[in-house]
Amino acid sequence: MSGTLPRGGAVDFRLLREQAGLSQAECARESGYCEKTVRRWENGKATPRPAVLRLLESRIQARAVHADHNEPAFTFIDLFAGIGGLRKGFEAAGGKCIFTSEWDKYAQKTYRANFGDDHPIAGDIVAIPSEHIPEHDVLLAGFPCQPFSIAGVSKKNALGRPHGFACETQGTLFFEVARIIEHHKPRAFLLENVKNLLTHDGGRTFRVIKQTLEKELGYHVTEKVIDARAFVPQHRERILIAGFKDPTTFDIRRIKLPDPANGPRLGSILHPEDGTEIPEAPYTDADGRVAARYRLTPHLWDYLQRYAAKHRAKGNGFGFGLVGPDDVARTLSARYYKDGAEILIQTASDTPRRLTPRECARLMGFDREGSPPMVIPVSDTQAYKQFGNSVAVPVVELVAKHMAAHLARQTNAVELDLFEQVA
Repeated sequence: MSGTLPRGGAVDFRLLREQAGLSQAECARESGYCEKTVRRWENGKATPRPAVLRLLESRIQARAVHADHNEPAFTFIDLFAGIGGLRKGFEAAGGKCIFTSEWDKYAQKTYRANFGDDHPIAGDIVAIPSEHIPEHDVLLAGFPCQPFSIAGVSKKNALGRPHGFACETQGTLFFEVARIIEHHKPRAFLLENVKNLLTHDGGRTFRVIKQTLEKELGYHVTEKVIDARAFVPQHRERILIAGFKDPTTFDIRRIKLPDPANGPRLGSILHPEDGTEIPEAPYTDADGRVAARYRLTPHLWDYLQRYAAKHRAKGNGFGFGLVGPDDVARTLSARYYKDGAEILIQTASDTPRRLTPRECARLMGFDREGSPPMVIPVSDTQAYKQFGNSVAVPVVELVAKHMAAHLARQTNAVELDLFEQVA
């Protein structure tokens, strides 16, 4: 190590945090402790854990390397990019995006509005030869999971058909990710998908994916289902699959997460409607109150209540989710534009309302305090689809910074142990 941190005795934790380029909130989020604990470390009322000090040192070292060479800590490509949630998280970890693929024209519009035109956005990845993609350190992909299953290898052999990597992933969008990894052999990758990927087809789908990544492509692979509610006021479980080409101690399961019970509540992302927020048409009126267009009509509200009552009578759990400022929302989905049923905000009137797209940007972690608000250049319908299909940015950012530290460790042959042991 470079000797940034003293070996014994008191440390100026605030100075180290600032040298690492972290706010108190970011330091708390990355270390897995609460902001109150960070403040206690800074005022000398508690001693910071060694793992936290090593985390800060790795960030200080990475910033120094970046400043000295005026180049990114690593490069990455963004596949099935959507509106750039994965990119946003990995840019925060010091990476530079050098290639993007997204087929939806509306998602492309939002992506360009927020990331500029530093490189063209390629369309459907299926039509892009692997050799047309630039060399990169990290591959990112929030790939859609198309159903597939494992056929018996013996039957395939008997019929003279290929099996393994050549067969079991062929025809799925995961195959597009796998072929690019096979061709470029990036140092690492992070794949994101719905939690149900683990159990699809009795678990066989995920076994094929992991076997392909480990046995066929030669990566050290770990996975973890993370609920974003520790970071944003939304119950949102997604599986993140991390892989490293070279030997590594990286294990995504060992990343210490903040306590979800201490996570934010909806009041932190809702329009305050008290005159303290600058009005933003069409989401609010001139007085900063949520525009009437987001309130449900009496007819739709009546329908949703009758629909929920009917399914309750049958013993089903179907129905709307009515929440207030002190609650945590259900998962925002791409179908939110239809009726908003999964997240309805209580109001003083007889009918609840949908979230506005601006509130969705906050709910997904795109809009963060201290940063410019996300540009939303599309219709409400498209915005709801885009946010519902995206990732919770703070989750990706946390994982990205740990992965970046391991990439730096491999580059500099420095032993860092940033993780708590799996409980």
